[in-house]
Amino acid sequence: MGKGDRKTAKGKRYVSSYGNARKSTMAKAGVAATATTKKTVVKAPAKKAVAKKAVAKA
Repeated sequence: MGKGDRKTAKGKRYVSSYGNARKSTMAKAGVAATATTKKTVVKAPAKKAVAKKAVAKA
């Protein structure tokens, strides 16, 4: 299970071939996934209830 094994992704990288263990669309999907994860939605901060101050009567 190493570089010489053509049935593993590591072996396919060594032989420079594609197949079930190493699909050619894997690299494209990885780039697309990282590009979409960088976009973040900024949510408005939650509004806090303002505490009422007690007014001392004179």
